[in-house]
Amino acid sequence: MSSVPDGKKLVRSPSGLRMVPENGAFNSPFSLDEPQWVPDKECPRCMQCDAKFDFITRKHHCRRCGRCFCDKCCSKKVALPRMCFVDPVRQCAECGLASQKEMEFYDKQLKVLMGGGTFLVTVGTSEKSETMVCRLSNNHRYLFLDGESHFEVELSRITSMQVLTEGFTPGEKDIHTYTSLLESQYISEGGNSRASGMLLHYKSVGSLDLQQLRMEAADDKKIASAWLAAMHKAAKLLYESRDQ
Repeated sequence: MSSVPDGKKLVRSPSGLRMVPENGAFNSPFSLDEPQWVPDKECPRCMQCDAKFDFITRKHHCRRCGRCFCDKCCSKKVALPRMCFVDPVRQCAECGLASQKEMEFYDKQLKVLMGGGTFLVTVGTSEKSETMVCRLSNNHRYLFLDGESHFEVELSRITSMQVLTEGFTPGEKDIHTYTSLLESQYISEGGNSRASGMLLHYKSVGSLDLQQLRMEAADDKKIASAWLAAMHKAAKLLYESRDQ
């Protein structure tokens, strides 16, 4: 599936122009669906400041949440790559702030993930590890692991992720953060320790059984740690996309 080319098409929605995959099945796992707009007849007043709409005070819909606001409360146009908009779109203050924070992920951390990091990879309960480069695919849908062998993990099939930190014995206090992507939980536990590895659980295509993948930083631990931090942010966005 990862070798299928991802064609794009330009579509126009009430919110603006969007560049989306020709096949909806190839949407980025980080993407969000466009919201249903609150019908005009159901919002006589601004849903933020309660100003009454009239010929002077016009209503606008936030492109991210779909609610109605006056121009004062929904005047900023902010980039919204998670909905594939070509240009910045009108958003309320709360949504605009969320979108601005996500831009760091799209501007910086996605590049780190696609650049890859080198890890010692252990599959399942095997005692053998292999040095592999792990990177995110260009369409954001797969983790590619390349060494003497090659295999892929589809992000949409990851059920949980644990980021491990150095300085503790495995199985005791080595779990720094835990993200359960099936149970809609996102837990971040304190500490400033550098991430040193990751434990993934996922389901292979055609299988209901959980598979385990353990990755521990190899050669350049600084690059590997940055990759793991970016992956942790990616997991948060995955949870939000699944929970919408």
